[in-house]
Amino acid sequence: MLGALTEQLKAAWKARLDDDLVERIACVQAAVEATSGGSGTDPFGFAPEQLESVMPAVRWLYRQYFRVEAHGLEHVPAGRVLVVGNHSGQVPIDASMVGAAMFLDGTPPRIPRAMIERWVPSLPFVSTLFARVGQVLGTPENCRRLLADGEAVLVFPEGVRGINKTLSQRYQLQEFGQGFMRLALETNTPIVPVAVVGAEEQYPVLYNAKGLAKVLGLPAVPVSPMMLAGPLGALPLPVKYRIYFGHPITFTGDPDDDEAVVGQQVGAVKDAIAALLERGLGERKHLFW
Repeated sequence: MLGALTEQLKAAWKARLDDDLVERIACVQAAVEATSGGSGTDPFGFAPEQLESVMPAVRWLYRQYFRVEAHGLEHVPAGRVLVVGNHSGQVPIDASMVGAAMFLDGTPPRIPRAMIERWVPSLPFVSTLFARVGQVLGTPENCRRLLADGEAVLVFPEGVRGINKTLSQRYQLQEFGQGFMRLALETNTPIVPVAVVGAEEQYPVLYNAKGLAKVLGLPAVPVSPMMLAGPLGALPLPVKYRIYFGHPITFTGDPDDDEAVVGQQVGAVKDAIAALLERGLGERKHLFW
């Protein structure tokens, strides 16, 4: 009986896959097969058929819950590219929405390979799911291999500094790491700056209990008024997302240059993202619409 119920639930879920989703998943599947010798799974565990399980829910979040507006998708070039953006929101919903924009509204549809933090693979179930839908542990070697295969790689140089921002720090870009720039120089990869407006208010955090986080071995312990809502406080606020993709930038130079030299190039990317954020905040009339 349980087996029959499971099959009915699977059939009901699959019915949410309309022709557009099926065609987009097939397009991504063909791209993976072309770079993996005909295999349906790439060397990092990305299995595009698994998108059938998650994309109906992601599309609902993208279209209905966050009502995402994506601007400048035409700026993302074909082939290898580093998509570099601001990071926020305590959990990586912003990464999911950037990926959804490139998959649901991009032509052709692409799944950007997000570089995830080293602590994520230690999470049960989540780590396997992330790998199956294309996310990769953020090491230089993994990024190098993906770029060699012509992938779009999604990077958030603020790292945990970004997702740990409090409400008073929203849209204030934190220090950027330099690893993405050194890889861009080494592989002659263009960088597309991207700005996400909306995510920095989805979980309003008043205080980050850093001492407690250290004891628990966590990157952060956010203190938010949403905790007063009990289990409902785990839901992000239905803010309206606006995502801005900038023009690609190609840098030249020695990837082993001093930090000061590479830092200037990183600063140029940071400035481009800041300008996109300023544009998005200027165009936003309200947090929720």
